[in-house]
Amino acid sequence: MSGNGGKSATAQSSAANDSEPVYRIHVFCCVNERPPTHRRGSCGGKGSRQLCDYMCRLGMATGVRRIRINHAGCMNVCEHGPVLVIYPEGVWYRFETQEDVEEILRSHIVAGRKVERLALSIDPTTLHG
Repeated sequence: MSGNGGKSATAQSSAANDSEPVYRIHVFCCVNERPPTHRRGSCGGKGSRQLCDYMCRLGMATGVRRIRINHAGCMNVCEHGPVLVIYPEGVWYRFETQEDVEEILRSHIVAGRKVERLALSIDPTTLHG
């Protein structure tokens, strides 16, 4: 007998982590692309994919743990883009440069301080569809 009460390693691992999420922070960067002539524009057309990839590399290089930075499809706030949102707080940011990415990573993700100059206030009643 294995001494684990008949539970698989997966079940034991899951039970041990029930109180703690796998990732402490999740970042979703919109990388949606539309034709350049689209009236709403698109985050991908404004360089968001490269900036998101930069944030991933920077996060790994700085040793930030238990954070996940993902590409996301359209987040439906195209006019503000490029945008990202950080959970669990649900804070939205506009990011246009590597310096913006560095500041968001350093201030919000590492130090827990919102970057007011880049923060967006999204009114849910104005969202399309």
